[in-house]
Amino acid sequence: MAEFIKIYEENPNPKEVRKVVDIIRKGGLVIYPSDTVYALGCDIKNNRALERVAQLKGVKLEKANFSFVCEDLSNLSDYVKQIDSATFKLLKRALPGPYTFILPGNNNLPSVFKKKKEVGIRVPDNSIVQAIVHELGNPIVSTSIHDEDEVIEYTTDPELIFEKWGHLVDVVVDGGYGDNVASTIIDLTGDEPIVIREGKGSLEI
Repeated sequence: MAEFIKIYEENPNPKEVRKVVDIIRKGGLVIYPSDTVYALGCDIKNNRALERVAQLKGVKLEKANFSFVCEDLSNLSDYVKQIDSATFKLLKRALPGPYTFILPGNNNLPSVFKKKKEVGIRVPDNSIVQAIVHELGNPIVSTSIHDEDEVIEYTTDPELIFEKWGHLVDVVVDGGYGDNVASTIIDLTGDEPIVIREGKGSLEI
């Protein structure tokens, strides 16, 4: 059964954050709060953990559209090709925030994603996940968790999430009630930004 760890967004306890990160480093799967919905994630460098996430989502890993959750834009050049200044300004305006930006991936992508030409980058405006990624020292690969009830779409209560996912993952972070609107997805791989999904993030950026 997963550990259930309470962390407060106003002031994430470093001891609890380290506990979560230790589990992630050992290949564990984490469910954590973001500035939108609760999400499932793992260490970008752990292929076995990535396989487990893909399995839970019922997708083939090399075809999966997972996001890379970064602490800030300083990690960007690790996985993304050189971008022009207009694109960078747009990212700086919007992030941290409830957006996923699809950008052209470079050759440093983890081996399992080598065939992918693009990557979704997220910098959530949530101090819990920022603290986790900071302590880990590299991005986590992430995907939002859906509820089976099509009307609700996303579960917002961490205790209910723990009930449902506790035997499938290694740690559930209780960061309080989550949102039930996912991030806005914007494709920046072409000449003009294209909105793939309108979510919580405003299109006026």
